[in-house]
Amino acid sequence: MMCARRGWPGRLTAALTAAIVLAACVNAPQASGSQPVRFRSPAVSPSAHPSPSPPASGPSADQLLVPSQLIDPGLDLRAGPVDLPLELKIPSLRISAPVLGVGINSKNVMDTPTGSANDPVWQKVFWYRGGGVPGKASTATIAGHVDDVLGRPAIFARLGKLRSGDPIVVHDNRTGLDANFLVTETVTYTLQQTLDPAVLARVYGPGPIAGQGPQPSSDGFSHLTLITCTGHWVNGWGTYDHRLVVYAVSLPSFTPRGLRS
Repeated sequence: MMCARRGWPGRLTAALTAAIVLAACVNAPQASGSQPVRFRSPAVSPSAHPSPSPPASGPSADQLLVPSQLIDPGLDLRAGPVDLPLELKIPSLRISAPVLGVGINSKNVMDTPTGSANDPVWQKVFWYRGGGVPGKASTATIAGHVDDVLGRPAIFARLGKLRSGDPIVVHDNRTGLDANFLVTETVTYTLQQTLDPAVLARVYGPGPIAGQGPQPSSDGFSHLTLITCTGHWVNGWGTYDHRLVVYAVSLPSFTPRGLRS
């Protein structure tokens, strides 16, 4: 997911398999010997699952984005991408990107929209709406392309430059509310490592992998995962050989430098 390359017009980056082959770029074959783990198809739309309420120790209500304001409660997980009134902001990378809400495709993998070389989709990011809502006490997952069909840098081309303590903001354009996060860790996984259930549960939260809605986080905080491709392009696989994952957590009592009014 999130990887595109010259010579694959129209079919790049098809999916981030639940296995996160996570940022696997498209309808390409998987690495030899690997079997992608897929999302279990939910019996109902994930939006029908109530979003968990944070405990008293978690973020306060005025800092949370409201799920019902983001997606239609009746929207099926297999429906196509929808525009959201959100922006993902990463000040240290000078990123301010529109957010699309995506579900799963016919192969039960996270949908990652693509387009022609000049399509604006390469500069957008994709929130998995079968997982947690940014700012809620669960795990929210957002993916982005590393390059486009011509090999030019896409929105997450410099994601690997993030360091612990860097701020990330999910901004609601209608209310002006922000869900603020700090980077805690950046991890590079091989394709084989992305098949590990423990890795998947950390990236998406345990609920989506089991065909359930978002589950409350054990620590009461909101967790955010950013994902893209990295490493070397392998023509035989039609994808990059590693996945880059950035983990972040909400710390409502802390205002990152550069975000103070």
